[in-house]
Amino acid sequence: MSSPRRGTSAAVIYPVLAVGALITLAPFVLGLLTSLRDPRAFDTESPLSLPLPPTLQNYSNLADAGFGRAAVVTALMTAVILLGQLTFSVLAAYAFARLQFPGRDALFWVYIATLMVPATVTVVPLYLMMAEAGLRNTFWALVLPFMFGSPYAIFLLREYFRGIPGDLINAARIDGANTLDVIVHVVLPASRPILVTLALITVVSQWNSFMWPLVITSGSQWQVLTVATAGLQSRYNAQWPLVMAATTVAIVPLLVLFVALGRHIVRSIVVTGLK
Repeated sequence: MSSPRRGTSAAVIYPVLAVGALITLAPFVLGLLTSLRDPRAFDTESPLSLPLPPTLQNYSNLADAGFGRAAVVTALMTAVILLGQLTFSVLAAYAFARLQFPGRDALFWVYIATLMVPATVTVVPLYLMMAEAGLRNTFWALVLPFMFGSPYAIFLLREYFRGIPGDLINAARIDGANTLDVIVHVVLPASRPILVTLALITVVSQWNSFMWPLVITSGSQWQVLTVATAGLQSRYNAQWPLVMAATTVAIVPLLVLFVALGRHIVRSIVVTGLK
């Protein structure tokens, strides 16, 4: 039987959460409604009114403007970086968590200290390196700086790997498993929630990447969604229905991914909190 205090708390908390959710979702809903509005009627109708009748003209204009290529480039870039991040971060995190070698902890904390360095500081050195290697305005220039792991990913996985019972790893060693076998057959299955969370964080950060693709590429060949959307604002003289259509196209895959993997994210938070 619920207590009166609990009922009072629920009566206060849920309306506050509902208002917070409304404030958070309102810009996305407004953007979607704007993307379905006739561009000629945008200046004469209230932005809060429903688009009557709704139209997909803005989305067809995006296809005519070559926006689909930017979506393909962004998806390919994100997939390659995700594969590299997971592979190299898992290997490095396992080494820092389970292997013994001289200077392990000192090297780990020096590497983690690079989190304090703003990303903008590394843009010019990375650009010069890519230019000297002849990779400027290529696909590999987009992915190489980010596919060999990151301090945050390695730190996150290391802390999780340290919580895996050592008896499981020792049992695999007794059965003749080498280090790679232990990682593939013991560590990775036990770390599925944190790997899903890391994958989602990586996908969102790379899908929304703007500064580095803007600096290292030119033209439309290797243009990503964020840069293409920014270009629409200047090319079409602030035609906001078209820009909102581009923004919606960029957001929908992330929303679908979050809904599909939300259960794993919650599980990761619960397991981490219990540990």
